[in-house]
Amino acid sequence: QVQLVESGGGLVQPGGSLRLSCAAPGFVVSSYVMTWYRQPPGKEHELVATITRSRTTNYADSVKGRFTISRDNAKNTVYLQMNSLKPEDTAMYYCGAHDRGYDYWGQGTQVTVSS
Repeated sequence: QVQLVESGGGLVQPGGSLRLSCAAPGFVVSSYVMTWYRQPPGKEHELVATITRSRTTNYADSVKGRFTISRDNAKNTVYLQMNSLKPEDTAMYYCGAHDRGYDYWGQGTQVTVSS
C-alpha cells in the first residue's frame, strides 16, 4: 500500500523559510513522479512543484526561484525547500506520487505565513 507522510509545516514570518518532507514507507519514491500541491483557504488546488524519475524539476510560476523540490533516494523522501515565503504561500501542502494513471496523496501539512 502506498503511504505518504508529510511533515515540516508550521507558522513562519514573511521572508522566512521552511522545509517540507514527504516520507514514503512501503514504496520507492524514485519509481514515481513526485509532486507537491497546495490548497489555499477557499481556493482550488495548485500544482507547486514536480520531480520526475530522472530528477527533472518543474515549478509553478508563483514559486520559481523561491522553492526547490528534491529527492533523497537513500532516505526515500522528497523535500520542498521554501524560501522567501509570502503570505500568499499560506496553504495546506500535499505530497503526491503518480505512476501510470495511479495517484496517491498524503494527509497534508499546514503552512501559514504571517507576521
